[in-house]
Amino acid sequence: MADPTVDQVRSYIAAGLPCEHLVVEGDGQHFFATIVSAEFDGLPRIRRHQRVYAALGDRMRAEIHALSMKTLTPAEWAAAPAADAPHHSH
Repeated sequence: MADPTVDQVRSYIAAGLPCEHLVVEGDGQHFFATIVSAEFDGLPRIRRHQRVYAALGDRMRAEIHALSMKTLTPAEWAAAPAADAPHHSH
C-alpha cells in the first residue's frame, strides 16, 4: 500500500472532525497536524488526541505510521502567538 499523502491525511481528519483550521505537513511516513476544532472545548490534550485518532479510525494503524499534532480550540488558536502558530495569519 502506498504511503498516504499530506492531502489524504488532511481529508481523513476533516471527514471525521469538524475543523475551523487544519494544516497537515509530512513526508508520507511522519505527519504533523495543527488542528483547530470547537469539539476540543473543555477536553484535556489526551482526549483531543483520542478524538483525532477516532476520526482517522483504522487508517491510523494501517496507513499512518506517525502523527504528531497540536490540538487547539478556536479561542486558543486566536490567542496563540505567531511563533506558536506559524500558519496563522492575523
